[in-house]
Amino acid sequence: MNKSTCLTVWMLMTFGISYSSSAFSQMPSNPFSTDTLVVSPDSALRIRNLSPYFTLHVDSTLSYNLEINKDPSHYFWFLKNPLLGLKINKDNGQLTFKADKSFFLSGRLKYDFPYKIGVGIQNLQNPSERLDTSFTIQFFTTEIIPSHLKPSVNSTLFVDEGDTVSFRIECEEGSFPIETIGFYSNLPIENYQEVKKCDDEFKWSPPYDFVKGTDSQNLKLVLLYFIGTNKFFIRDTTLVKLYVKSTLNYPLLLQEYNRTVTEVRTYTQQLKYGFVQLDKKVKSTQTTRTTFDMTSSSAALGGTVFSSLASASAQTVGKILPGAGVALVPVKEAVAPQKIAEQNSASLVRSSIKRLDYQLHENALAGQRDPEIAKKISKLNEELKQTQIQLIDVPIDENTDMTEQQVNDYFNSKKVNKKYKMKSSG
Repeated sequence: MNKSTCLTVWMLMTFGISYSSSAFSQMPSNPFSTDTLVVSPDSALRIRNLSPYFTLHVDSTLSYNLEINKDPSHYFWFLKNPLLGLKINKDNGQLTFKADKSFFLSGRLKYDFPYKIGVGIQNLQNPSERLDTSFTIQFFTTEIIPSHLKPSVNSTLFVDEGDTVSFRIECEEGSFPIETIGFYSNLPIENYQEVKKCDDEFKWSPPYDFVKGTDSQNLKLVLLYFIGTNKFFIRDTTLVKLYVKSTLNYPLLLQEYNRTVTEVRTYTQQLKYGFVQLDKKVKSTQTTRTTFDMTSSSAALGGTVFSSLASASAQTVGKILPGAGVALVPVKEAVAPQKIAEQNSASLVRSSIKRLDYQLHENALAGQRDPEIAKKISKLNEELKQTQIQLIDVPIDENTDMTEQQVNDYFNSKKVNKKYKMKSSG
């Protein structure tokens, strides 16, 4: 190897060592280092294993331990609006519950109903550290107890037309309660109070013309069907047999009775006006005839007196006066003949008035709903018609200046009653 070659090798070796030193000085001290994740402490209180929904079979037992992300010795557990028998251990969050069948039979718990239960946990040292949440419990059973409808009355009822029948539709709840109630009947009825849910009241008043004359025994059978349905459209039907009996249309008959009473009283008042006119005619005639009788008697007595006197002229007058008194008798009959017809008519009118007043008193309504109202209307109409026929020829003149009260006072006066009162023959 010559001198130039040795120099070249030396330079390459020197340059390589120098480059290697520089490269190693620029390399990191730990070429295998990796990125690291900084983990922050778990500070928020939370329940690790809370199940939002529990489904329990009847007669089964629930035992579930709730866990938190912190030391449980510093906290206590509690429940809000818990179910009957549901408990939680305040120290460790242990949920326990026995779904006893008696709870459901007594109605304190229901099947297929979501019960929302509140649960909370509280820090014993720090009151501000607290957690409130909830979960749901629902119960089911493979033994289905059907729900039933029943009326609050007997299944067979009788009601009169115009009266009101009312009763409640009650529910015997089973596994799944009845939610809606439908209704229909074998005959179309109107104006009834509808039943839609349990404990609603059915109310209906049969109209007076509901039972027809062609119905057997004046009865009509109405079948009332009530159909209860639960959430699964399982139905239960109850039947009420309602027998409607024909009866009087009392409001209409009461109007008829009042109208008849008004007609009788109006006609009676007209007869009183006629009686006053007749009685006044009889009274005027009797006054005139009494005047003639007194004049005739005075003339006859005067003739006797004059005949006993000594003078001839007086005796002559005494002979004339008795004849004059006798002459007044035909004059009296011509001027004021006896009003026999008028007096009889007045007596007849007065007795008719008394009879109609008696019939009004005798056929007065008894109580608020007199069952004899139809008979009493018929009796009053019959008496009114007979009286009108009997007095058809008696003139009834209301053209008088007397008021109704004055006419009544005149008719009921003691003098008039004494005049027309029947006297005993003895």
